[in-house]
Amino acid sequence: MAAKSDGIAAVSVLPESPAPSPAVKRYSLPDCCWTLAALLVFFSDGASDLWLAADYYLRRDYWWFALTLVFIVVPSVVVQALSFRWFAYDYAEEDGGGGGAAAAAAVVAAAGAESHLLGGKGAEQRGAGAAARSSGGGGRTCCRACVWLFQSLVHILQLAQVWRYVHALYLGVQSRWRGDHSYWRMMFESADISMLRLLETFLKSAPQLVLQLSIIVQTSQVLPLQGLSASASLVSLAWMVASYQKALRDSRDDKLPMSYKAVVVQMLWHLFTVGARTMAFALFVSIFQLYFGIFIVAHWCAMTFWIIQGETDFCMSKWEEIIYNMMVGIVYVFCWFSVREGPTRCRLLLYSLIVLAENVALTAAWYLYRGPWTSDFYAVVVVCVVACSYALGTFFMFVYYCLLHPDGPVSAGNLGCCLEEAGPVSEPCPSSAVSAPPPDVVSSPPRTLQRTKGGAEQEAGGEGADVFQVRPPAGLRTPAPRLTPKTEGPVIRIDLPRKQYPAWDAHFIDRRLRKTILVLEAASPVTPRIQYRCLGTPKEVMEYETTV
Repeated sequence: MAAKSDGIAAVSVLPESPAPSPAVKRYSLPDCCWTLAALLVFFSDGASDLWLAADYYLRRDYWWFALTLVFIVVPSVVVQALSFRWFAYDYAEEDGGGGGAAAAAAVVAAAGAESHLLGGKGAEQRGAGAAARSSGGGGRTCCRACVWLFQSLVHILQLAQVWRYVHALYLGVQSRWRGDHSYWRMMFESADISMLRLLETFLKSAPQLVLQLSIIVQTSQVLPLQGLSASASLVSLAWMVASYQKALRDSRDDKLPMSYKAVVVQMLWHLFTVGARTMAFALFVSIFQLYFGIFIVAHWCAMTFWIIQGETDFCMSKWEEIIYNMMVGIVYVFCWFSVREGPTRCRLLLYSLIVLAENVALTAAWYLYRGPWTSDFYAVVVVCVVACSYALGTFFMFVYYCLLHPDGPVSAGNLGCCLEEAGPVSEPCPSSAVSAPPPDVVSSPPRTLQRTKGGAEQEAGGEGADVFQVRPPAGLRTPAPRLTPKTEGPVIRIDLPRKQYPAWDAHFIDRRLRKTILVLEAASPVTPRIQYRCLGTPKEVMEYETTV
């Protein structure tokens, strides 16, 4: 049976027969430590900036105090408003009726009817409990009011990121204790906090870093709080770029996950390249304030046009896609950010050459037009610091792509710009619910995945493309090590083509699809898995879908 998510996409619910599936540990101790470290980075960045602003005020440097405070308050308010909008939409969908609630109710009804086919006693009890909770709505009004009051207070105090980090940590631990039953809630919360923190770092930490470095260059002295604030902002920038890439890869089953070793190397890559970039900005803006503003606007316009010309596919509507491209243009002012599948190495090389030329031009302009109070020795040291920082960042970039990239090391044969980037892609769509891969493979990123040449051959139905995938009989299968028998959950088939990496899947972006998945997860004894429409077999999708 199927239900529509507010008319956006048909969502089909298919039962699965009991079958053994490998026991995969969803949430681990390194994941918990990474979340705690992210909280530490967030607090250190925000606290150091506030402390420095207070110090400027006590020193009667009111102009620097105002600029520092503006780059703290304005981005924080923007992020809090976006976070509260997400909460209000999600919680209003839970409380109210409307199309989203009707779709979710239809899915729950379908899941409850199919639970008898699964033969799960726990599913019947869970369905009965859900029915009891839905029938007794008298005592929920007070609880809803308390939740709204609590969330309003959290967002007014500018602590939405802290709450989301703590909530993601709680859901991760709960998913491990309860057999991954809270897996999708944990993934959705991790995606939300990654997007919010990435937006906040480039709206707050990046301008704050340029501001403090320019003040240091103008005054030719480094206060302890200035160094602490600049260091915290730089670490926050590098941390969130690497953390966002890890969260994005962890959310997709068609991509290999990024190891923490690769995340650390990528963080060092962005740490040194962004450090060199912001240092060049600070040197130039210390002398040419007006020209620096013109340069930033021109670079942002050029990068945004480049991104739009690439025809990205991240959002669910055209206007949201344009706004997203404009925000990525801000990111491109400071560092590289992959937004489109394809020959990434060619685009990365072009961007690196542009940034290198700009850094050389900005630093050379400062060196030639610096004030008489700046000695030649000090100027040469500063130029060497910028050059060495960018060289170190480039070195770690090569280490990441040549040794630690999740898709495998880059060989000498595919370094050219004309070749497509080799890596794992989505497996062909199964011909039936029985032939679908196990839920542990679909609902979480696999640790090992077959490498293919690309998804274009499969969609076009070329000679090398697999038309059918047939699961071998039970007697001919090779038993996998350490199998734990458990009941398969329902398959959620979304009548939308899957977005290509590096875009988030539609069920992470469209919050109405989220609602359907979360309601079904609450009604199912195990974690449901997601299956998108296969472009190669549209008739098969129509055969299995029935719209309610």
